Amino acid sequence: MQDFLIDTHILMFDFDQYLGFLAFLGILTLGFWLMIFLITFVIPYWIGGALIENFKERRASKKNK
Repeated sequence: MQDFLIDTHILMFDFDQYLGFLAFLGILTLGFWLMIFLITFVIPYWIGGALIENFKERRASKKNK
């Protein structure tokens, strides 16, 4: 009977290791979604805005000449 009690007390993870694993998964998930957000929205918006500003500046410089 005592052997059974000892065997059931063996844990796969301690509680602090479990919290560390959850923190790792959370940070990994946040990083993944941040990268998706940056690639799909922020970078194209930034490049498009830069191209529009460049076009406006060139058009204004042609008007002044």
